[in-house]
Amino acid sequence: MDTIKVTEYDAAWPQAFISLKSSIWPAVCDVAIAMEHVGSTSVHGLAAKPILDIDIIIPSSSALHTVIDRLAPLGYKHRGNLGIEGRDAFFAPKELPEHHLYVCLQGGLALQNHLAVRDYLRSHPDKAKAYGTLKKQLAREFPNDIDSYIAGKTEFILDILNETGFARSQMKSIEQLNKLPIT
Repeated sequence: MDTIKVTEYDAAWPQAFISLKSSIWPAVCDVAIAMEHVGSTSVHGLAAKPILDIDIIIPSSSALHTVIDRLAPLGYKHRGNLGIEGRDAFFAPKELPEHHLYVCLQGGLALQNHLAVRDYLRSHPDKAKAYGTLKKQLAREFPNDIDSYIAGKTEFILDILNETGFARSQMKSIEQLNKLPIT
C-alpha cells in the first residue's frame, strides 16, 4: 500500500486533464456525451491526492462495451463497476499522469455525486479550504490506511450532498459510493 499523500493544489492539474482528454476523447466522442474533470484536483485551490479523477459520460449502458473496446488500444484495462452501478472503472496506463478513469451513465447516482461535490466546492471556496484541511489531517493521521482516510471524509461529503439537495433515500447509496477510493 502506498502512503496517502495530500498535496497543496497544483496549477498543472487542469492542463494535465486537458492533455489526457485530448488523447482519450477522440476515441469515444461519437459514443460519449462528455468528459469531465472531477474529484479534488478539479477544484482550484483544493489540496488533494495528486491523482486526477476523470468521468466519461455515456448516454446509456449500451454504449459501455464500445467505450471499453475503444479505450483498450489506448492502454486502459476495464475493471468493472467495482460494486457501483452506473460507473465502470479502468486501470490507466502507467506512463500517463496518474489518474482514475471512470465511465459513468448519464443521470446515474455516481456521476451526480461527482458533479455535485465538484460544483459545490468550486462555488464555496471556504468549504473547499476546510475540505483540504480535513484531507491533510486524515492523511497525517492514517498515512497507510485508505479505508480510514475515506471514512474520515464521508460525513463532510454527505453534508455537501445534503446542502445540494440530494434526497435522504440517495444518501445511503452515496455513503457507499464514498467508501470506495476516489481522490
